[in-house]
Amino acid sequence: MNQAIFSAFLVLTPLLAQAGDFVQVRQIGLELANAIATKAVEACRQGGYSVSAVVLDRAGRVQVALRDTLAAPYTLEIAERKAGMAVMSGIPSGDFRKARADIRPELNHIDGLIVMEGAQPIRAAGSLIGALGVSGAPGGDKDDVCARAALKAVEERLEFAD
Repeated sequence: MNQAIFSAFLVLTPLLAQAGDFVQVRQIGLELANAIATKAVEACRQGGYSVSAVVLDRAGRVQVALRDTLAAPYTLEIAERKAGMAVMSGIPSGDFRKARADIRPELNHIDGLIVMEGAQPIRAAGSLIGALGVSGAPGGDKDDVCARAALKAVEERLEFAD
């Protein structure tokens, strides 16, 4: 009997060790991140706005940061922090702002976050792979329109991710 238990232990131990040692995740690639940021800047240009667009990966690290020629320099930081909120919450930053006004002041003091409208989470095949933040249009609602337009432009690439 002890031999059977020992044999089972030898067979199961590697399987149990593997279960928590590695986690497979989807990660946004440079090409897709660049396309999304570019589409956001282009969408805002069509509206007459010079903006910055920042794409963060699922861990909140900058993958791509674009500042249109006439966009104010501080729009890069604001776009990044908006995207940080969308990565943290997994929902559009404007939705989070409306739902959690009670903790907005506290979150605005955390590095990398700002509770403002203008960021959208990026999902591929159901997995959160990052977020897009846009800043520079006259109002977060307009930034958000550009962010949504950018994601719409790459919708097929996101839906059919392998």
